[in-house]
Amino acid sequence: MKKVAFYTLGCKVNQYETEGMIDLFKNAGYKIVNFQEKADYYIINSCTVTNQAASKSRKRVRRAKRRNPASKVVMVGCYPQAFTEEVEEIEEVDYIIGSEGKKNIVELLEEKGKKNDNDLYLNNIKDFKYIRNFEDMHLNEVNEMTRANVKIEDGCDQFCSYCIIPYARGPIKSRELGSILQEIKELVKNGVKEIVLTGTHLGKYGLDNNKNNKLSELVEKIIDIDGNFRIRLSSLEVTEIDKKLIQLIKENDKLCSHLHIPLQNGSNAILRAMNRPYKIDEFANVINDIRKEIPEIAISTDVIVGFPGESDKDFERTYKFIKDMNFSRLHIFPFSPRRGTPAAEMEPKIPDQIKKRRSNKLIKLNKTLMKKYQNKFLNKKRNVVIEEKRDTKTDMLTGVTDNYLHVLIDDKDKLKNSLKEVKLLESYNYNKVVAKII
Repeated sequence: MKKVAFYTLGCKVNQYETEGMIDLFKNAGYKIVNFQEKADYYIINSCTVTNQAASKSRKRVRRAKRRNPASKVVMVGCYPQAFTEEVEEIEEVDYIIGSEGKKNIVELLEEKGKKNDNDLYLNNIKDFKYIRNFEDMHLNEVNEMTRANVKIEDGCDQFCSYCIIPYARGPIKSRELGSILQEIKELVKNGVKEIVLTGTHLGKYGLDNNKNNKLSELVEKIIDIDGNFRIRLSSLEVTEIDKKLIQLIKENDKLCSHLHIPLQNGSNAILRAMNRPYKIDEFANVINDIRKEIPEIAISTDVIVGFPGESDKDFERTYKFIKDMNFSRLHIFPFSPRRGTPAAEMEPKIPDQIKKRRSNKLIKLNKTLMKKYQNKFLNKKRNVVIEEKRDTKTDMLTGVTDNYLHVLIDDKDKLKNSLKEVKLLESYNYNKVVAKII
């Protein structure tokens, strides 16, 4: 029995695709082993969103080859797709698959082995930009059954000036409705408690190739699936949240009371340079409309610090806007120029020490905002998905509420991988809440 090991970098879409490839290898009779073990094949599902992510992908390839020099190391995904020639030069890489072809990885590798073919490419990576069909991998089960990412869309056509992903993932491609619903039914039947709908540009689901399905209509159909589970949406652009989706969140307990809506910057001038599709007042209006309908909803966001040309005034506008918006959580990213994107050539560059100072100021604000949001729910009840692993510091059970509060519960292992109602008791630092089962 040949052994296969996986290492995944990057986003939830990558995580989903790795689970899909694991399924394929299992069904073909391979044994899945830990990446730290000796294997016949090492599959690195790469990320290239930043230079650092690409560097990590290269390091994992080299470690794999050192672990077993006789193995075949396969670099998969965004990095070889966007920077093919760069990956070609990595000596330890035996084979390459880009952003298309993961569904056929087992057959492609076995065909190479039979022919004793050492050509670097497992498929034609250079035709990818013309492919507009969704590559449906279909999961039956996942390694950790608490929650499952379900990929419903791939590709992006927004071309933000700092982002390499449209070049790595290609045009928008939506998954067929029936395939999504069938996969979710099977996952729920197998015990999954939280379904996370994910995609490269999630809010564009169903809008390609003149399809009439929209995200809100898909969510409505998922809600009707029988079972004790809940649905969480990954990142959505503020321009893609319709009134129907807001009403669904308001009226249905199955749909998590949490939206992640990237802001990126609080200055209109910087948003224009980023090629973002909104202005600050438009962003604020949508957030305010959501909160009128669902006052307690968690709204988290992303912010990029130190984008080229970001003045002190621009940053102060961003800081004030974030504070005024009362986000429940911030994800803060110092700007990192990615070769191949327009922003990499933009001037003036912001010195690293200024980026660090601005990032630290937002990190401090984030702690305040998270604690403030937590405090609203102390001594109140929320639904929690209890996870399979205990907290390493406290040895308490861990879980996540529908509104994305991370909780600690002092209880027995039999509660793992269940959906329970808890009472939130007290804050544990700024980022967790101690709770008890009701």
